[in-house]
Amino acid sequence: MKPFNEATPVNPLSKRQAINYPYNMCLLNQGSESEDDCEDNPQQPQPEATVVTSKANNPRGVIQFLTIIGQIEGHILLPPSNKATKYEHLIPQLVACAENPEIDGLLILLNTMGGDVEAGLALAELIAHLGKPTVSLVLGGGHSIGVPLAVSARYSFIAPSATMTLHPVRINGTLVGAPQTYEYFNKTQDRVQDFILEHSQVSCQRLSSLMMDTNSMAQDVGTILIGEEAVKEGIIDAVGGLHDAMEKLYELIKG
Repeated sequence: MKPFNEATPVNPLSKRQAINYPYNMCLLNQGSESEDDCEDNPQQPQPEATVVTSKANNPRGVIQFLTIIGQIEGHILLPPSNKATKYEHLIPQLVACAENPEIDGLLILLNTMGGDVEAGLALAELIAHLGKPTVSLVLGGGHSIGVPLAVSARYSFIAPSATMTLHPVRINGTLVGAPQTYEYFNKTQDRVQDFILEHSQVSCQRLSSLMMDTNSMAQDVGTILIGEEAVKEGIIDAVGGLHDAMEKLYELIKG
């Protein structure tokens, strides 16, 4: 593997954009005249940073790592104090991964509380149809819209201590008390549920039961699954850690 300071980003970014790679993490504000200015004014790193291994140093294949952590930000900016994964940062990286012939597989590392439904589903659809071997690993949590993201990979893992929360779709802001509002809720819920059903082994009846359970959480509707429970329900493929996920991805790359 290359030394960290020699890693080359898949898509170089302009100086007006955030440099969201793990070992060169700073935000270039609009007042900066050069990229050197960011060294004196470091900001929070973007959590969706990626690393690509070198094929010369790893004959088993080149793996791109993609992290999805914090809250998934959609069309509305979240407060600066929130750790967030911006979907507009991930989409170009996923497209670059699909186009780059040097990349053999994608490993998605998840520790997310959920977030915007449409942004999460957009990312999940890209991962599901990437055209290359993909493996996901839930670390800490893969809640809410994090569930479709976890099952979007060709094979999914969950850490023994990690959790996943399944619940109905929610909305923030003004709510119009009309039948059309509830119809929209049902359609959005169906989109999420249909994606999970298509990419996992859980049955439709069981998934609906988990999402609408009123006994698992004191002040909420839904179910919390821990590690092995997510596998038993047919949502995740296996319990494991980073080594297991990488070995499975190498296996898929080998074919």
